[in-house]
Amino acid sequence: MSFAKRIAAVSGAGGPMGRAVIDRLVAGGIAGLALTDISARRLEETRKALPPGLPVTTLRADVTVGDEAGAFGRAALQAHGGVDILVNVVGGIRSNSLYTPALEIPADQWRSTFDLNILGTMFLTRAFAPGMIERRWGRVVNFASIVFGGEPGQADYAAAKAAVASLSRTLAQELAPHVTVNCVAPGLTRTSVTENMPDAERDRVIGATGTAAWPNRRKPPMRSPIS
Repeated sequence: MSFAKRIAAVSGAGGPMGRAVIDRLVAGGIAGLALTDISARRLEETRKALPPGLPVTTLRADVTVGDEAGAFGRAALQAHGGVDILVNVVGGIRSNSLYTPALEIPADQWRSTFDLNILGTMFLTRAFAPGMIERRWGRVVNFASIVFGGEPGQADYAAAKAAVASLSRTLAQELAPHVTVNCVAPGLTRTSVTENMPDAERDRVIGATGTAAWPNRRKPPMRSPIS
C-alpha cells in the first residue's frame, strides 16, 4: 500500500500501537505526519526515531479534552495544509485493576473508560473530516479491540470498544462516499499493560484467541494493527 503524497495524523503516537502504525505509514512512503500523545517524553522519542527530512508536526495533547484535541487539529492543518489519513489509536482502561466484575465497576470508572475510548476519536474526526470531505478523499481508522464482543471482568472496556465499532459504522455511512472509515480490533498486543499481566492471565487470553504461546513470556511479539 502506498501513502505517497498523503499526510497522516496519529493519536497515541508515543505508545507501541501508535509506533507500529507510524512505521507502516513511513514504509508506505507517507509524505508527512502530525503526531500527538499525552506523554511529551514518548512523543519526542517517536519523533527522534523517524527518518530525517520527513515533515513532522508534534504536539503533546490529551485528545479526550476538546480544547487540546482542537489545538492539535489546528496545528496539524496549519503545518501541512490538510490531513488525508487519521488514525485514532488512543484508548484503554484507567483503573488499578484490569479485571473487575461488571456489578462492581464504579460509575466514575464507566465514565472514564468511555471518555478515553470515544471522545478523542470523535474530537479528532471532527477536526479533520471536513477537510477530507472538501478534498473528496480521506481515510479514518479507529481502534476498537477484540473484546468488543464482551469480556468477563472488562464490561466497561468491552462496551466502550463496542461503541467505537458502532461509531465507526455510523461515520462510514455519514462521511461516504469520499471518506472511508474503518475500525480495527487488535488482539493482545505488547504494551506496558500486558507486560505487567500475570503469566497465567496472559496465557488464558492467548489461548482464547488461538495464538501460540510467546517464546519469551515477558516480551510478547508486537503485531502491526494495520496491514
